[in-house]
Formats: sequence, structure tokens, C-alpha cells
Amino acid sequence: MEKVIAILLVLFVYSFGFSQDINQFDENGKRHGVWKKTFKNTNVLRYEGEFLHGKEIGVFKFYKNIRKKAVLTATRTFNENDNKTYVKFFASRGKVISEGKMDGKLYMGEWKYYQKNSDKLLILENYNDKGNLEGERHVYYPNGQVAEKQNYVDGKLEGISTWYASNDVVLKTYVYVNGELHGESKFYNSMGDLITEGRYKHGKKHGIWKYYENGKLKDEKNFSPEGKYKKKTLTKKAPKK
Repeated sequence: MEKVIAILLVLFVYSFGFSQDINQFDENGKRHGVWKKTFKNTNVLRYEGEFLHGKEIGVFKFYKNIRKKAVLTATRTFNENDNKTYVKFFASRGKVISEGKMDGKLYMGEWKYYQKNSDKLLILENYNDKGNLEGERHVYYPNGQVAEKQNYVDGKLEGISTWYASNDVVLKTYVYVNGELHGESKFYNSMGDLITEGRYKHGKKHGIWKYYENGKLKDEKNFSPEGKYKKKTLTKKAPKK
């Protein structure tokens, strides 16, 4: 009996001592050391990480409560000097969905998104110091071929945007100015043959749009205010007998 009491006492002291090593505050009331938090009214872990006098350091792990189990959903790697972190988001089975840098809640620098069923890139994009998209943004097919290529300036589309088939054939091109469709657009079939071309002006079709069939001009449609939506068919009709 005395041995049992002694063992229970040791376990109590050990568990009490361990509990005192987490979720602690320093002399100024700031979180310090290892912290672990659970979802409300459960024993399911919500996050765990380490604080240095109120500042997160090292790797923090964040979880979802799925069927009463803690499932890793994200990690954030902190440094001691600022709020910048390297972040990874995970699917419920542990696969990395996306990763990149954050400054507080703002995305910054290069961000990578991955294909659902492989570790190949799905999207590659960049953010400026304000958290807005900046520079080229690429979307990829599962085979690694570029599917979309766009350019951003401070969060707004700018310049030529191009869409591709999985065999690298151009399918369509747009021109953006300050986030708005403005300029020449072209559309192609899967063989790369031009099928439609025209211009946008401040987000709306403008001027003469041309439609092709088998490489030949078939129809035209005028989207200018003076000839709005007027369609001109160029295909010759067979003479009546």
C-alpha cells in the first residue's frame, strides 16, 4: 500500500510540475515559455508554441477540431525581431496546400500553391509590402505547363494576360489597364487558329469585333456607340435559281 501511495505521489508531483512548465507568464504579465491552448470545453489542442516575454518565437502549430481530434492545419515560423513569419497551410491528410511569408496578417513576397494530387505547383504569385499582388502570377496544369500568365501592379491587373492549353497553345489574350479590360483581345481554338478578335474600352467591348472560321473572316460586329451591336455577315449566299 505504501508503494502505491508513493507512486501516486510521484506522478502527482510530476504532472503538477509539468503543468507549471506551460501557459506561464513572466514578471510583467506577458506570456513566456511553452503555451498550449485547447478548443473551448474540449481537450482538443487548438495551438501550441513558445513565447519569449510576450513575443512568439520558433514554430507554432495550429489545429482544427475534426471529430474530436486535433488535425494540423497550419504552421507559422516566427523570429524574434518582427512580426514576419513563414507559413504553411495543410490539408486534413497532412499535405502542404500553400506556403509563403506573412507580415502580421498580410501576405508578402513569393507564395506557392500546390496541385491537389501532387507536390507540383498550381499557382505561383508575389505580393508587395502592402500585401497586394505584384508582378507576374502563373497558374499551372498538373503536367507543369503554364495555364495562365498575368501581371499585377499593386493588386491590379496590368498589361497582357494570356491563357494556354495544356500543350502550350495560346487560347486567349487580354490587355488590362489599371485592373480594367482596355485594349486588344484575341481568342483561338485548340489548334491555335484565330477565331475572334476585338478591343475593350474601360471594361466593355468597343469598335469592330471580327469572327473567323477556317482562317477566313466570317462576321463582324460593331460595338461602337454609333453602330452598337450591329452585325455584318460576310459569308456569301448562294444565288437563287
